[in-house]
Amino acid sequence: MRNYSSYALIKNALTGNTRWTPAWRNARPRKNYEVIIIGGGGHGLATAYYLAKNHGITDVAVLDKGWIGGGNTGRNTTIIRSDYLLEENAGLYDFSLGLWAGLSRELNFNLMFSERGAVTLAHSEAHLNQLARLANAMLLRGVNAELLTREEVLKEIPVLDGGAGTRWPVEGAFRQPEAGTARHDAVVWGYARAADSLGVDIVEQCEVVGMNMEKGRIKGVQTSQGVIAADKVAIVVAGHTSTVAALAGLTLPVESHLLQAMVSEPIKPVLDTVVMSMAYDGYVSQTNKGEIVMGAELDGYPSYSQRGNLPRIEDCVRYTLTMFPSFSGLRLMRSWAGINDMTMDGSPLIGPTPVDGLYINGGWCYGGFKTIPGSGWAFADTLAHDRAHRLVEPYRLDRFNTGHTINENGHGPLPQHH
Repeated sequence: MRNYSSYALIKNALTGNTRWTPAWRNARPRKNYEVIIIGGGGHGLATAYYLAKNHGITDVAVLDKGWIGGGNTGRNTTIIRSDYLLEENAGLYDFSLGLWAGLSRELNFNLMFSERGAVTLAHSEAHLNQLARLANAMLLRGVNAELLTREEVLKEIPVLDGGAGTRWPVEGAFRQPEAGTARHDAVVWGYARAADSLGVDIVEQCEVVGMNMEKGRIKGVQTSQGVIAADKVAIVVAGHTSTVAALAGLTLPVESHLLQAMVSEPIKPVLDTVVMSMAYDGYVSQTNKGEIVMGAELDGYPSYSQRGNLPRIEDCVRYTLTMFPSFSGLRLMRSWAGINDMTMDGSPLIGPTPVDGLYINGGWCYGGFKTIPGSGWAFADTLAHDRAHRLVEPYRLDRFNTGHTINENGHGPLPQHH
């Protein structure tokens, strides 16, 4: 973990950066492990790291069918926030935001975490009332939240067009000052490097194609690199949660939908916060390289393609230009789509499954990236102690049988609306 010291940085800068050692081992899978984690994204790697760090469980393999960070972790808009209303969500998201603040130092890896704040625009009195309710709920649990007037919003975001002549004039806004962004690739690299240094095996290009079970208990997995036995198996595969769970005979209340995002060509800094709108369902920020990042709602149909459609790109650009018409001359550089596992109530699935020894962490809808540290921490505790950690206990799979759903947005049992 010391190869990113000041001395190493200077030494390698003077030698053309050709002498760096690999950040993690190219591990070959052993015949058996105590824990197998399927999925080498942010949540899977964070779980492996905290299993080793917090619980001393290092006999762990992280299996990924592709390369580390090649899934949803590298296909999002990097927004980190904890502005949630319901207590069931607030505990985990607040805890996760607290971990983000010190994560670069803990992992000894620059995650480019930036507490630039996140502003949600209100365009009507009803919007303002809704945001005031959210802010009050956050303040009651000790989390910083602010309400801004129209004048304060336009002063702090001068590039925003929120005047009376726009389609949806800005009436005010909500802001969480501690929210921000982080470099998505750096998150998985940092956790992978840290987990590897503690003895975790990270196995890339290792697709799980089957589950070995005996009398209702998991015994291991069948992979493209052979059969691997395990005492416990955790499914942490983001947009493919339902397909991997099906290998164990499980049917989940999940649909997989596309969520597109895109970036413009880089420009000089003009936007130092994350901006979201309650009217457009759009969100905009600027990267450290100067690109304008844009995103909006789901494409609206189930898919595993990781390629979105042109009408949604047009919607997203239209939302952005309505808020920031000065961006109209920018060139769109690239777009992509992540596969979002959308549950029936818009909240994730975390905990044990009906198969003894098989655990699940998925169904994150839009909330996956921001909760990587907290999810990994709590899920590792769940695996170590064979019971749900208090922060993730509300996300148990059987809540859909008992009626204890967590409907943050009040949209009902319609996954595409969450």
